[in-house]
Amino acid sequence: MSTGSHAGRPKSWIAVAIIFIGFAIGGVGLVMGPDWVVFGVGAAVTVIGGIIALAVDIMTDVVVDEPRG
Repeated sequence: MSTGSHAGRPKSWIAVAIIFIGFAIGGVGLVMGPDWVVFGVGAAVTVIGGIIALAVDIMTDVVVDEPRG
């Protein structure tokens, strides 16, 4: 049995939320015409979220379980 958790830290979830918001903004921009300015803002927010994710070291939240057999 694994004693680890896959929940992640609050900092990591904030970064994920920012990335999600960026994708949502970009998606709205594509549906609205497409409106490339809004799409670009969404892409920029997504990149900023990715930078924040790297800054909070989001990849250390990954827990590798023991092999199941």
